[in-house]
Amino acid sequence: MYRVHTISLGCPKNRVDTENVLGGLPFATTPAATPEAADLVVVNTCSFIAPAVEESVAAILEASEAIRELSPRPVLAVLGCLPSRFGQELRDGLPEVDIWGLPSELDLIPGRLAKALSAESAAPTGRLASTPPSYAYLKIAEGCDHACRYCTIPSIRGPLVSKPLDALVEESRGLLDKGASELVVVAQDVAAYGRDLGMKEGLKALLGKLLPLSGLKWLRLLYLYPSGVTDDLLAFLAGAGRPFVPYFDIPFQHVQPDMLAAMGRPKAASAETVVARVRRHFSDAALRSTFIVGLPGEKKEHFETLLRFVNEARLNHVGVFPYHREEGTPAAAMAGQVRSDVKARRVEAVMAAQREISADLLEDWVGRDTEVLVDSVHPEWPGLHVGRTWFQAPEIDGVTYVSGPGVAPGNMVTATIEDSKDYDLVGLA
Repeated sequence: MYRVHTISLGCPKNRVDTENVLGGLPFATTPAATPEAADLVVVNTCSFIAPAVEESVAAILEASEAIRELSPRPVLAVLGCLPSRFGQELRDGLPEVDIWGLPSELDLIPGRLAKALSAESAAPTGRLASTPPSYAYLKIAEGCDHACRYCTIPSIRGPLVSKPLDALVEESRGLLDKGASELVVVAQDVAAYGRDLGMKEGLKALLGKLLPLSGLKWLRLLYLYPSGVTDDLLAFLAGAGRPFVPYFDIPFQHVQPDMLAAMGRPKAASAETVVARVRRHFSDAALRSTFIVGLPGEKKEHFETLLRFVNEARLNHVGVFPYHREEGTPAAAMAGQVRSDVKARRVEAVMAAQREISADLLEDWVGRDTEVLVDSVHPEWPGLHVGRTWFQAPEIDGVTYVSGPGVAPGNMVTATIEDSKDYDLVGLA
């Protein structure tokens, strides 16, 4: 039995990669709470933007320092986007790392780790879930075929590669058999699923297989590019009904036409049109989006158009990020770079507006009954649990604090909402 300490950074797609690597290890494992208590330390990295690179490097250095003087010294493995983006330069700068692994090498990594540990072979257990018992991520594709000028993902992860439909159905059955009630379908653009396999309506075909699965109570999609949010897809989803939940994460990134052109975003209807289209099919839709402020050339009037949209669209959830000048992207060479202090003020302005919108929308739920999927026990308050309503996605949105009979991790309960905060709800089952 080998003790494994795991650090998985970045997006849910990365988390799925980590779970597959751990589940593919050909030897028995048990979790280790710290690097010092481990035989194997695995750091799965992110390098999408500069802060993610800094976080990944810091995690590697911290783990390395923790085990440096130990004898025997645990094996240190670094996987994922960071070595894919920085290659030999990174390897030369971190000689303390024993094993490197690229996203394209996931099937090979368990064998490398077994060899480094001189471990006796045993049958792999299959994907080792690291999420709470209530939900699991289902990664349906790798990479991206879009060419957004600020984005590093295609150069790190490569072009779109969809996972075969039958394999996804089998994986989903396994996740549900292990107790998950919710599947969170993830890809860089879920609407693009199957195009590389010659499928014209790949996402619809996949959902047609997933939605009837026994034990599935909720299914949500992360993320739908605006160009993929068509009347045809929305009509299909509306006709499908539950367990699909009408939660739409649509990364608009901006709404002003000149800025969208500068970003190189895929051609799509305006954000206003897409939002209206969703709400026409789903009157109760929950909408989430992300925006980038401070792209080179973004003028005050461009930003004011974005801020006006945020105030008028009244989305349920909004994330906003300052543009980061990433080496190797076309946007890094663009004229009109925006000062950091200006970007920071624009981020705060959007979030201040959204804070009020979120508080107002959540206040409408007070006194109403709704289903809550319980994720975990509250770490500080006995009897209190942390859960989510259907309009709260795991890890990125607010939560619902809930207590009462039948409330336990993995359970779905009906709760009366007693109070609301800026981003969270409080309910009693």
